[in-house]
Amino acid sequence: MNWIILIIAGLFEVSFTFCLGKIKGATGTDFYLWGAGFVISVILSMFLLAKAAQTLPIGTAYPVWTGIGAVGTVLIGILFFHEPATLGRLFFMTTLIISIVGLKLI
Repeated sequence: MNWIILIIAGLFEVSFTFCLGKIKGATGTDFYLWGAGFVISVILSMFLLAKAAQTLPIGTAYPVWTGIGAVGTVLIGILFFHEPATLGRLFFMTTLIISIVGLKLI
């Protein structure tokens, strides 16, 4: 169950980076709505990470959480913010995924 909580925490990390990307060009009410999404996502992400770390080793939980966030943020950047999907970015994203899976297995 704590692995599921950790994965959800990582997805909220991706959510707050998405909100940051949307804040970049927002003005008026949109700025505050994306800002609220950012704050809520950060709070939920940190709370769920702390909850998962109660039973999972912090040396595993934190890298997995940041890895989910990093890979998710790269994908969000490519899919929604038209960032380049270069061979190098995809290669290193793949090695990061392999490392996350390795931490889970060990």
